[in-house]
Amino acid sequence: MTRYKLILEYDGTDLIGWQQNHQGPSVQSLLQDAIKSFCGADADVVAAGRTDAGVHATAMVAHVDIDGGYGPDTVMRALNFYLVGRPVVVLDCAVVPDDFHARFSCRGRHYRYVVLNRRAPAVLNKNRVWWVPRELDVDAMERAAEKLIGAHDFTSFRASQCQAKSPMKTLDVARVTRRGDEIIFEFSAQSFLHHMVRNMVGTLVEIGLGKPFDIDEIFAARARSAAGPTAPASGLYFIGADYATADA
Repeated sequence: MTRYKLILEYDGTDLIGWQQNHQGPSVQSLLQDAIKSFCGADADVVAAGRTDAGVHATAMVAHVDIDGGYGPDTVMRALNFYLVGRPVVVLDCAVVPDDFHARFSCRGRHYRYVVLNRRAPAVLNKNRVWWVPRELDVDAMERAAEKLIGAHDFTSFRASQCQAKSPMKTLDVARVTRRGDEIIFEFSAQSFLHHMVRNMVGTLVEIGLGKPFDIDEIFAARARSAAGPTAPASGLYFIGADYATADA
């Protein structure tokens, strides 16, 4: 049995998210179907993060165990062959040690959120951004984002259905920049709570619109109702994961 590390790109628009279930196609189910078609194995593909329905990825990391001694290039070409016409592609494949785990070995996860901030709605990037037609104050959002950095109780930014044992997280990066008509939000941490990124973005956008949200007060409230709305899934991208060199 050989363990392979996969780097995946996918468009989550028409997918139910990462996790396989009976409600529709998922990233995991499409990959596992491709593996089944390739070598007849019922494999379990494990990801660095379980993205929700509508969320995209430019570099999701996953691992899978396949018997047969195939070279990584063969695995990559075979999976992409069976994924033709599907919104998932394998960008890279490598053989890794048996103790490498895409989820538990991960030391850092990186997300990007894209807001289209212009009067005209999205056309070319529809379903890949959050369209906000009113002008946003980027400086105000950047000042607020800086307060999110560090170790905090993120209860106010946590989905009610979140299953994490603790709301305590350490945010390493929280950055807001404008690039033309787009406003880019970037977040990095070892791990995130369910909907944490989308709830932070929703709150920052409210601040950018002039709403009187104070990050310190939101943290202190420890209540989801104290923060802003959940941003749509369409603008969120999983863009990378970090591992120790010895792990990967």
